[in-house]
Amino acid sequence: MADPTPVIDDLRAESDELDLLVAQLSSEQWTLPTPAPGWTVAHQIAHLAWTDHSALLAVTDADAFHTLVEKALTRPGSFVDEGAEDGARLPVAELLASWRAGRTALDAALREAPPGGRFPWYGPPMSAASMATARLMETWAHALDVADALGVVRPPTGRLRHVARLGVRTRDFAFGVHGLTPPAEEFRVELTAPDGGTWAYGPEDAPQRVTGPALDFCLLVTQRAHRGDLALSAEGPGADRWLDIAQAFAGPPGTGRPPKEGTE
Repeated sequence: MADPTPVIDDLRAESDELDLLVAQLSSEQWTLPTPAPGWTVAHQIAHLAWTDHSALLAVTDADAFHTLVEKALTRPGSFVDEGAEDGARLPVAELLASWRAGRTALDAALREAPPGGRFPWYGPPMSAASMATARLMETWAHALDVADALGVVRPPTGRLRHVARLGVRTRDFAFGVHGLTPPAEEFRVELTAPDGGTWAYGPEDAPQRVTGPALDFCLLVTQRAHRGDLALSAEGPGADRWLDIAQAFAGPPGTGRPPKEGTE
């Protein structure tokens, strides 16, 4: 049974780093548009606050979480955006306080979760470690959108190993949400880590493989960059198809990001 403490610690560090990025922003900067159509910096933080609250309910109050899911099923195409929109309307100080309180409460709940516990989610039930990994993935991805809006470059860290591993583990999910049968065999994935090392997944002798920078793989599976703008290579038709549809987040297929000019 995996100890969830390391990934919970990394989730806290990822959140704290984003907090430093937005804590001193002016009112005008909170309204800056981000790469997500229709979403400002405030929408990005509001979405994280909303999803942290959902995760907290999943860990601490399954009945309340199931009620939330039932509401989501009545308007699947707008439920997430509505949550971000409601939060973005709050005064900045109130939004920040809500996000901070929610993620602090989730941190405590994940650390206190019983070993081996499984919690409901919008996809399959998750362990505390899996829940923390999913929250770290989303926090990192939405922090990228905020940084883009502010013209800030966030250097990759070793915390990306959680995002990369989740991206590998969600391969079959990505095929499934596109109505495709997942490949029967595992792929080999070899990624160059930010420190120059290698993160490897799957059998060494697998005939189909994906290679490239870990940062680029994480950008791909969070759909923060178009495949054509990334230095990822695929060997085999299944691996090649995967790079077109990969997503590490729950829900229907994402629309992804358009290619940069001149790369299409």
